Amino acid sequence: MNKPLNPSDLARPSECLCHIEPGELPPLPPPYEDFNQTAIPPLKPDKIKNIEASLDDTVAIGIPKPANKQEEEELVRRFLAGLQKLFEKNNNWTFLQPLMLSMEHCAKCQTCSDACPIYEMSGKKDIHRPMFRAEVLRRIYNKYLKPGGKITAKFTGDIDLNWTTIARLAELSYRCTLCRRCATVCPIGVDNGLINHEIRKLFSQEMGIAPKEIHDKGTVQHLRVGSTTGMTPAAAKDSMEFIQEEMEEITGSKVEVPWDVEGADILLLHNAGEMLAWPENVGAFAIIFQAAGLSWTLSSEAAGYDAVNYGLWYDDVQFSRVAVRHADIARRLKVKKIVVGECGHAHKALTVIADRLLTGDLNIPRESAMVTLEEIVLKGKIKLNPSRNNFPVTLHDPCNIVRAMGIVEPQRRILRKIAPKFREMTPHGVMNYCCGGGSGFAIMSGYNFAEWRNLVSSRKKFLQILEAFKDEPREVPKYVCAPCSNCKGAIRDIIGYYSAEERSRLYYGGLVELIVNAMADMKKPMIRFGDEPSWTS
Repeated sequence: MNKPLNPSDLARPSECLCHIEPGELPPLPPPYEDFNQTAIPPLKPDKIKNIEASLDDTVAIGIPKPANKQEEEELVRRFLAGLQKLFEKNNNWTFLQPLMLSMEHCAKCQTCSDACPIYEMSGKKDIHRPMFRAEVLRRIYNKYLKPGGKITAKFTGDIDLNWTTIARLAELSYRCTLCRRCATVCPIGVDNGLINHEIRKLFSQEMGIAPKEIHDKGTVQHLRVGSTTGMTPAAAKDSMEFIQEEMEEITGSKVEVPWDVEGADILLLHNAGEMLAWPENVGAFAIIFQAAGLSWTLSSEAAGYDAVNYGLWYDDVQFSRVAVRHADIARRLKVKKIVVGECGHAHKALTVIADRLLTGDLNIPRESAMVTLEEIVLKGKIKLNPSRNNFPVTLHDPCNIVRAMGIVEPQRRILRKIAPKFREMTPHGVMNYCCGGGSGFAIMSGYNFAEWRNLVSSRKKFLQILEAFKDEPREVPKYVCAPCSNCKGAIRDIIGYYSAEERSRLYYGGLVELIVNAMADMKKPMIRFGDEPSWTS
């Protein structure tokens, strides 16, 4: 067992600060007992000799070690300069006030720890307490940037600042999904999720340190090529032509996908990853919007067909560039509103956070697809036969749609109408647990990172899913509705990792697929369970 860790231990040299032993993770129920002794394997020295990898048995970023003392001192200087900027109004006008309040008023009561799924599922390792990384930053700021800090540190909490401290803090900021469940339960409103976001921002904006999947292959590629997937505008159109053909098989008639229609009521923005990984989701939107008689369009302009904004997770500058690009495309198309498809972080990025910077003619009305779909379904704009969804369904609540934005009921009202065997997870709504793939985790592939995500970060969600269906026979197919691309990616991975399709007949997909599956006019089912169609009659 690991000894209790103190924030000051982050500066202590060691080969591995935190290690999970076999049997320390919370147990999984039958038929998954064979995973209960599984642990993350130690890192191989030959693969990590040139990077800082001493936090735990996982590497998310792979930060190169400084070559000499002078380089280390320069990196420490840049870190402190960036930290100072976080507390200056001119440099952090968006989040300065909540950051200051959270830094100054933590009571260290550990209420947030009890709410954190990663802390619980890690076997309650101290470094995964939400306040741990916040306290590290707090001690550094108080000691090295506040007047007289080095004198008062012995009373308020000391810490040594060196490259090990800094690099471990960077890695530790990518052991939190930013789900902000901790902030929901804090009795005095401290937001440790926000503090963790600001740590990531400091490393990216001031030191050029970020996971390649969310920066180089994320926002940089998005702005340069047009999509985080690397898909060009021409490739996006080709992909949609293929999707149209597939949808015509299901509907029995031609499905039109409008592109670049000036003056349309709706500009629909998808996560472009859907076109590659889950094209049925994109096609389902087209079927529903066409059947409901909506005036809508897609944009073929670079970034116009990809709603994602990875900057939300780590970098305000990159976030702003992407958000303004999206709004400007909508402005030039003269659409009445933007509708954000099934992508949780795109919801939060383009609505809640972008409200701080989209002004004037860039302030295009923006709406969640959950709201748009609710109006279509509940107002009878499409004909439905709910008996076609006569299989067990549960709903995963994406953190950014539900907890961050309060969009709780629209998707539920839809499911109550179209899924006779719908049941809730426990807990659900704003107290839901993250899928484990939030804040970029679903797409990150560092050394042992996928193993850590499946064993630790997504473990609570897997337990929730199993509990929701515990009364169903094993042979009955079960559907996890996850109206978010990142969440679908994480749920896909845990189903695959634990062989849950074979062992429990677990399947997953979005909300729009369920709606189309229940449409009375469809010629074929949209949802299949392996080789079996979902319709029983």
